[in-house]
Amino acid sequence: MSTSSDTAPVRRVPRPRADALRNRERIVSAAREMFVEFGPQVPYDEVARRAGVGNATLYRNFPERADLVREVVLSLMAGVTELAERAAEEEADTFAALRRFTHAAADARIGALCPMLDGAFDKDHPDLVAERDRLEEAVQGLVGSAQAAGRLRADVGVGDLMIAVSQLTRPLPGTACLDFDQFVHRHLQLFLDGLEAPARSVLPGAPATLEDLRRDASCER
Repeated sequence: MSTSSDTAPVRRVPRPRADALRNRERIVSAAREMFVEFGPQVPYDEVARRAGVGNATLYRNFPERADLVREVVLSLMAGVTELAERAAEEEADTFAALRRFTHAAADARIGALCPMLDGAFDKDHPDLVAERDRLEEAVQGLVGSAQAAGRLRADVGVGDLMIAVSQLTRPLPGTACLDFDQFVHRHLQLFLDGLEAPARSVLPGAPATLEDLRRDASCER
């Protein structure tokens, strides 16, 4: 029979302090900005400088670059999922919801995910898989609702939408276009006009699915 002296003591894991959480959030925010601007190989020192923290704080939170990249990808996917959910809730017209999400996803620079996903980190990490599933469900909901209402042509898939947004929001290498946003939204609107039903032409090939995108993790199509 065991006694109280035999019971292993319960270890209490201390909660992170508020300032530590704020520092972590600042690091992720700064890294996200810099990854979009310069790519995921930006020097750690530069990330720390923009976040306003010391290098030791950065390394304490994210000992490996892969840890930081994963956290940035999670942050970006969660934000884009929220955009999709909000558009679906607040727009009565299903195609208006799809259009709103598409332009908002462009502002969030979802195309920056592509070079980040090229990195050497675990793309099947449970947190990434869960957040990816949430994003796919939200965007599939927008597309499905618009097609069910007869507002979106039936011969396109979610993958078609995500490929277009990703490609149009990826910065062109070696360019510094000050009006980049202006052209992104202009060309996205041209693309969206082509998605509305009734279709004005027959599309070659088959609709792109999210499974198609997963099979090509580098986003280079």
